[in-house]
Amino acid sequence: MDTVLTTCGIDPATVLARQELTEGTYNTAYRLRTADTGYILKVAPDPASPSLTYERGLMGTEALFYREAAGLPVPQVIHAEADFLLMTEIPGRPWYPDKPHEDARAGLRGELGGIVASLHKITGAGFGYPQLGLHDSWRSAFRQMVTSLLADAEQYGVDLPVSADRIVAALDSPAFDEVEHPVLVHFDLWDGNILLDGDRVSGLVDGERAFWGDPVAELVSLALFKDIRRDTAFLDGYGPLEFTGPVAFRLACYQVYLYLIMLIETVPRQSSDAGMRRLILKNLLEAAAKL
Repeated sequence: MDTVLTTCGIDPATVLARQELTEGTYNTAYRLRTADTGYILKVAPDPASPSLTYERGLMGTEALFYREAAGLPVPQVIHAEADFLLMTEIPGRPWYPDKPHEDARAGLRGELGGIVASLHKITGAGFGYPQLGLHDSWRSAFRQMVTSLLADAEQYGVDLPVSADRIVAALDSPAFDEVEHPVLVHFDLWDGNILLDGDRVSGLVDGERAFWGDPVAELVSLALFKDIRRDTAFLDGYGPLEFTGPVAFRLACYQVYLYLIMLIETVPRQSSDAGMRRLILKNLLEAAAKL
């Protein structure tokens, strides 16, 4: 670690406290404190470690996300390389497992909606995961994302509860033609990656799974295992969004995609949480039934 700090221009002798953060499931993260500054250092796993296709080069994608979203409450990148990322620490605590009072929660969800709406005003030059190469259309990018994930399932011997052919066939829907502009999508905005500081949303973190795509895809993790259409406070803050037939169809497709990721990654990560597996399967099947 000292070598990394020196590379980043920080004298290791000035670091007064070091704490490994255990909430993450892919990279290794540390909280570092000097006399006047807090940092977060993320270190990528060994490239030879088992991973999903889209997880290659995540460190660069996370740095890109923070730089693109610099006007929003995200960490400031201090130094980034292929295998590590040093950024500023944002004050606050993860929303999960905290449970704000319902009145406070409504205000926070409304504020979050406004932040996410601003995030989705940031546009890119193409669609898809930056680390995998960008596409001219969202349909092409999302097809690659899905088929790569299905290939990962086959590689790791994951028995899928939904036919791969059925999932791929859904990609032919004209609903995807409505997505004309690639916007910055975090795609992992569950409560654990949203920081609160008092009565405000202080930060969005862990942007490593970001891509350029359909803003509707963001609504899956924002209502993980739930229905975003019931989150009126968030939607009021986000602004006009009509759940037309094509939008609802794409939302179901993105739910299937995320829940497939969560199911397939349990194999390379050697997860044995049976309760979480049942929850993923339940929600995956419910979303797939809408295709």
